[in-house]
Amino acid sequence: MSEYVVKLENAAIYHADDPFGRRSEEKMLRQGEMVLSEVNLTVSEGEFVYLLGRVGSGKSTLLKTLYAEVPLLTGEGHVAGFDLRRLRRRDIPYLRRKIGIVFQDYQLLTDRNVFMNLYYVMKATGWKEESRIRERIDKILKIVHLESKAYKMPFELSGGEQQRLVIGRALLNDPKVLLADEPTGNLDPVTAEGIMQLFREIAGRGCAVVMSTHNTALIENYPARALLFAKGHIREVDLLSELG
Repeated sequence: MSEYVVKLENAAIYHADDPFGRRSEEKMLRQGEMVLSEVNLTVSEGEFVYLLGRVGSGKSTLLKTLYAEVPLLTGEGHVAGFDLRRLRRRDIPYLRRKIGIVFQDYQLLTDRNVFMNLYYVMKATGWKEESRIRERIDKILKIVHLESKAYKMPFELSGGEQQRLVIGRALLNDPKVLLADEPTGNLDPVTAEGIMQLFREIAGRGCAVVMSTHNTALIENYPARALLFAKGHIREVDLLSELG
């Protein structure tokens, strides 16, 4: 049986406006900011999972909980070997080195080329040996099909290429799971298809992919396990029957 890279048991997910750790758990619980309750979720190595639901249904907040942007206050939660209930502030960077995060907005360093965007992240996350850094960057650029774009500036890339760079950045530290929040939201249909094919390749390499989306066309073309967020709960759905 595959190892679980994400496991939540009877968890409640709370919205938090402040960064992790700045608000007391008691205050958050008292103010009743819960957006999801009774969450039970497991994700195995190499699994592809969609998060579906309307804006405000809790998809992004769940993802933020998994990468410790907001704390898990009740229930149990483990991500990439880290216990979310016992996670200390100083542990958060180490958790995030075990997961990859892809946002709808690219958050690239606009004053550095493709190679240096990746180089900066590797140095910031503790890589020291130059030969290993360059070897890893070359490998990642091949995975995301940007090997010919290494010295292009971000503004010289198309939207799809920029998103590929973001995905490459997320893969640098060989994560156990990739969390993607509406990663195709700003892309045209053809480009979005290419990003989906890349995600499937990544899952095939053993890295789980958890992706929130509203794009039903992509879901139809790339069916996978799906969780529907509605009325403060999540439930697994049969995509084929739901889409008719």
